[in-house]
Amino acid sequence: MILVIFSMGPLMSLKSSDELVVNPQEKNWVDSVYASLTPDQRLGQLFMVAAYSNKNEKHFQELDTLVIRYGIGGMMFMQGGPVRQAKLTNRFQGEAKVPLLIAMDAEWGLDMRLDSSMHFARQMTLGALDSDKYIYLMGREIALKMKRLGVSVSFSPVMDVNVNPANPVIGSRSFGESKEEVTKRGVAYIKGLQDYGVIAVAKHFPGHGDTDTDSHLALPVVQHSMKRLTEVELYPFKKAFDAGVMGVMVAHLYMPAIDSTKNLATTLSRPLVTGLLKDKMKFNGLVFTDALNMKGVSSYFAPGEVDMRALMAGNDVLLFPEDVPTAIMRIKAGIAKGLVQADEVEQHVRKILHAKYWAGLNKYKPVELTDLKEDMDRPISNVIQEELYEHSVTVVENADSLLPFKNLDTMRIASVAVGVPADNKFQQMLGKYAPVDKFAIPDRFAPDSAFLKIIPKLKDNDVVVVSVHNMNLTPSKDFGVGVGTRAFIHYLQERTNKKVVVVVMGNAYSLKFFENSKWLVCGYEDNPVSQEVVPQALFGARAAKGKLPVTASAKYKAGMGLTTPAINRLKYGTPESVGMDSKTLKQIDNIALEAIAYAATPGCQVLVVKNGTVIFDKAYGYYTYDKEKPVTGNTIYDIASITKVAATLQAIMFLKDQGKLNLDAKVAQYLPELKNSNKKDLVLRDVLTHQAGLLPGLPAWQKTLASVKTKDVYYASTQTDYYPNEVTPEIFSAKAIEDSVWTWILNSRLLPRRKDGNGYGYTYSDLDFYVLKRVAEKLLNQPLDEFMEQNFYEPLGLSTMGYKPLLEHPMASIAPTEDDTYFRHNLIWGTVHDPGAAMLGGVAGHAGLFSNANDLAILLQMDLNNGKYGGHDYFNTNVVTEFSKKQFQDSRRGLGWDKPEPEGGGPTSALAPPSTFGHTGFTGTGAWVDPDNQLIYIFLSNRVYPDAGNNKLVKYNIRTRIHDVVYKALIPKT
Repeated sequence: MILVIFSMGPLMSLKSSDELVVNPQEKNWVDSVYASLTPDQRLGQLFMVAAYSNKNEKHFQELDTLVIRYGIGGMMFMQGGPVRQAKLTNRFQGEAKVPLLIAMDAEWGLDMRLDSSMHFARQMTLGALDSDKYIYLMGREIALKMKRLGVSVSFSPVMDVNVNPANPVIGSRSFGESKEEVTKRGVAYIKGLQDYGVIAVAKHFPGHGDTDTDSHLALPVVQHSMKRLTEVELYPFKKAFDAGVMGVMVAHLYMPAIDSTKNLATTLSRPLVTGLLKDKMKFNGLVFTDALNMKGVSSYFAPGEVDMRALMAGNDVLLFPEDVPTAIMRIKAGIAKGLVQADEVEQHVRKILHAKYWAGLNKYKPVELTDLKEDMDRPISNVIQEELYEHSVTVVENADSLLPFKNLDTMRIASVAVGVPADNKFQQMLGKYAPVDKFAIPDRFAPDSAFLKIIPKLKDNDVVVVSVHNMNLTPSKDFGVGVGTRAFIHYLQERTNKKVVVVVMGNAYSLKFFENSKWLVCGYEDNPVSQEVVPQALFGARAAKGKLPVTASAKYKAGMGLTTPAINRLKYGTPESVGMDSKTLKQIDNIALEAIAYAATPGCQVLVVKNGTVIFDKAYGYYTYDKEKPVTGNTIYDIASITKVAATLQAIMFLKDQGKLNLDAKVAQYLPELKNSNKKDLVLRDVLTHQAGLLPGLPAWQKTLASVKTKDVYYASTQTDYYPNEVTPEIFSAKAIEDSVWTWILNSRLLPRRKDGNGYGYTYSDLDFYVLKRVAEKLLNQPLDEFMEQNFYEPLGLSTMGYKPLLEHPMASIAPTEDDTYFRHNLIWGTVHDPGAAMLGGVAGHAGLFSNANDLAILLQMDLNNGKYGGHDYFNTNVVTEFSKKQFQDSRRGLGWDKPEPEGGGPTSALAPPSTFGHTGFTGTGAWVDPDNQLIYIFLSNRVYPDAGNNKLVKYNIRTRIHDVVYKALIPKT
């Protein structure tokens, strides 16, 4: 046999000469190490034993003995943790005469064996991907983590073609049933590992895909002919060999077409290992046995005997031996008897040493423990993980193109999640896109009664998303899909007129249970990432591009999958996916917690969007300083003057977009009652930029204080047709009060004109938006709150944004504001804080809107897109761009929108570009949109609790400092 070894390339390949061709440094190192070993130590190099970092010192000392006394060549780490494993690696490497080859079984990431490690994706999930590049990237990330941990061998990928749905041991570990797809994806994985310094080991040769027995428990029999094996099972392995895979693992199978010796596993078969694998298929890399403690071999041969037979067959590395001392004795006896050839042993040992050289063990350095966890948690890995699940989502059925959901204002959606507790990530994500009625059945094998209780609660829903969770991988156990779950879905499909979207968060083979579905989606796995990605595909934030990698039934065959488009809704993802640094963004935590510690606000929400992706969304603190109720992402805040731009200005922009407003016309053109007032010459553009001469505010509520106490004229303690407006749950204002307030505004004085006589200077005014609301309602012929709900908030799917939140939400979901001791004499909770807006029943042009950060982000993303969002055009022109531009030299304001102060010191970060627009609110809120960087930053709080005089939020620059961090987190483009 002729060997050629390439450093950082294929480990071995054949040449036509009898010389061993290597680079001189490698040859010298291998020769030197080999010569330094005793015959027993050379035998020791053949063994790779199992190590567990979660076991006790007794286990570690046993391994010490194997390293020191028997000179074993490698270790395969099993369960444990990264730091513990690194410490043990250093311990054992320090004891070894020749550095150990460290291996791991990490098919879908290090979490296959280690706690606190990343899970990427199982190979069935990878088989559904629309591009192999993500598999390569996954291989790269796993390799980099392994190398950081001192690991040089990965027992992956699985190259088995899984053509048997009943396979109990491969299943989701295979890329699928197509030999070509298995090959393409396997080679991508191999290259990802080996390009970054980890030896890939293709398994389970010659093919474990068409078996119905677990080789961990017994010896599976594969009866296929050699022709079939060559055409199917061996095909991916041959292609992997051609691609330079450096290792292969031989399975414990019985294949009479190759070796008919009774009860002899392929691992122990010389006709297979040497005859087929090495001689015929020309593989000269490292040949690993599968674990020698598995019943497929250990049931027939005792420890020691099985090791010798594996060596006789031609394997290089004896994996997971049960008794190394006995095995060495038995092999030595076999050599003496001529059963094992000494020259072959030398060849095995030299191949192992060459592998160690390739892995860099000739210059071995201990694993550096400092920053190990941080280095293992590479943020870019999260990006790859997210992409794997995004690109695997498979829409199998989609009648009438219901998916992705589009017309959110015309559908009432419910979610029934089976197998997970309430408030799970899947339903949390659904709720970010629309008001969703959520029901959870934690027990996937729940009795029929649990499902029957839910059916009446779905009567008002026309769309029901039934997601199946916590499934298993066992065909004989129906993959964990309970009979009750199937019956419930069938009932909804056949006995109701609801559109039932079935989402399988598990094994694709289980799709056979849902053949009556008109809408069927496979998510392949059930973990926090998949639970967040699949709902995004349902709502069109992400496209669905996956294809089934296996045939689940006669109806659902491999290759099926309907592409659904992305329709411009917000995504939720990782900072690095859009060019931001997650480590820098963590500084936001410190500033937010500082605000709470200094009592600048009892709690807050911070949300950041970049390139249409929410990459930071966190809640801090509590509703109040008694710390009884924590703030969550669902907490609703009074957003105060952000109402101006999130409600009134949207209506004004809509009217301008429709050609119904002339910004340079006098307001009196639209409100004739101004013609006989001192406001007859107000120009709409001046009103929008706060330089129309209107007073900053009009404390109209003070005119009504006596009525608050006596409950007459303006207010009553009960709601009636005459007093319909809720000021607080105990106070109601007269219907005519809006006319009174409007009359007081008409009669109010104007500010002094500029000294040069050219109009008025800039003075921020709430009255401007009283006027603009009046204009909007006159032209729309509809109340502002109704118009916004029907034309923006409902179609956008905003479940929390709106006026008068107590009509839709419990008080417990709303953060309280001020303890009002001067007007309403009560804690303001669920009604608007602003007294002027409160007089009007909570609906005003300048205040009154409530929202959480997520819904506000959706509205602002729509604005950033100039009206395009979720497959709809809310504006037909670039009206937002027009309104957000700075209008006058001596004012920073746009039309309605606030903007950065050119000289700094304004409401935004000094790093925000001039294109930025947004607004702040008196209750401690802020929202800013940056078109240049495609950024949205939102800060919501109730800093006015319990005292509106609390100015610490401004004093400590909390909002602007967080805004600074957002800009500092931008990764420079290279």
